[in-house]
Amino acid sequence: MADKIQMKTPLVEMDGDEMTRVIWQMIKDILILPYVDLKTEYYDLGLEYRNETNDQVTVDSAEATKRLGVAVKCATITPNAARMTEYDLKEMWKSPNGTIRAILDGTVFRTPILVRGITPYIPTWTKPITIARHAYGDVYKNTEMQVPAGSRCELVCTDKDGNEVRSLIHEMGDTDGIIQGMHNTDKSIASFARSCFNYALDEKKDLWFATKDTISKKYDHRFKDIFAELYEAEYKEKFEAAGIEYFYTLIDDAVARVIRSDGGYIWACKNYDGDVMSDMVATAYGSLAMMTSVLVSPEGIYEYEAAHGTVQRHYYKHLKGEETSTNSVATLFAWTGALRKRGELDGLADLVEFANRLEKATIDTIEDGVMTGDLYLLSTLENKKKVNTEDFLRAIAERL
Repeated sequence: MADKIQMKTPLVEMDGDEMTRVIWQMIKDILILPYVDLKTEYYDLGLEYRNETNDQVTVDSAEATKRLGVAVKCATITPNAARMTEYDLKEMWKSPNGTIRAILDGTVFRTPILVRGITPYIPTWTKPITIARHAYGDVYKNTEMQVPAGSRCELVCTDKDGNEVRSLIHEMGDTDGIIQGMHNTDKSIASFARSCFNYALDEKKDLWFATKDTISKKYDHRFKDIFAELYEAEYKEKFEAAGIEYFYTLIDDAVARVIRSDGGYIWACKNYDGDVMSDMVATAYGSLAMMTSVLVSPEGIYEYEAAHGTVQRHYYKHLKGEETSTNSVATLFAWTGALRKRGELDGLADLVEFANRLEKATIDTIEDGVMTGDLYLLSTLENKKKVNTEDFLRAIAERL
């Protein structure tokens, strides 16, 4: 064991479902365990065990992440009606990501992995754009109604002393209609802002933030104000010392600037904007399987995962004994991200260096023309070769 890289503090390891669970074990066996004396606190977030523990395992894994500071998570199934039957579930368990996010009060940062041979659909994007999505409130926690013609629709707020404030939404007149109520909290917005500012300092990248405060003069404006107040009070000097910029603009202006830019910054978005823009950015760079994702809490707790799902179609092929060619890069980069952060926090330069070298070996493998089927279809390299799931990992091991 002495020649392996030693760890001080364990990582929280959250295992997952289907094809990504298979890949998870392969990555450990082929690329990590031969080189690192891996210490993890293991939690099985596979759907069967979540069902068996009434989802308590998900809560336990999040609490462990708070205690140990760094987690790595495999993709997991969020069950729908079909999964209820397939897995004989007691109930339709919530998204593990949502549960973990709520417990850690975290913001999700998603960044594309760039490789030569896969040209973004926007060719000026030569550097990655990281999307930071506020994952609380807004339309995702809304209350909505269909209302009949003749209705008078109002927002009503009753304060703690029983005083009522009313504000007219709309008099429906001679048509039926729809209304919606949304909320957010100063606490959640401040946590989002702090996570974004801290991550920008971590990554030494400019931070952009955009809302529509000209139209939404109270709701969106509150986001703008909280970001501005925190920046001035706590982060301005740190940003100037790091040589990075905080930049606020309207969301439509931000979209225009993003399309014209060469990338290389963090773009903070409200919940809905982040939901839409993260998929747009992922697709425009080439592949969701080449997208890293990290959940960062304002206290500096990190949970790394792939940005994609469990690759169900490939898993069913795998179960039949058929060969698969599944892209493992985002899952592998979840491991390298977590190992690097653990190394940084524990002062282990060799663990940080190992994570960097493993990422370089992965990118070199693809740029040498060895890749899985999804990248093979996208790559413009002359001498490219499609390999199966395991052979791709073994090709990385050769370069490592």
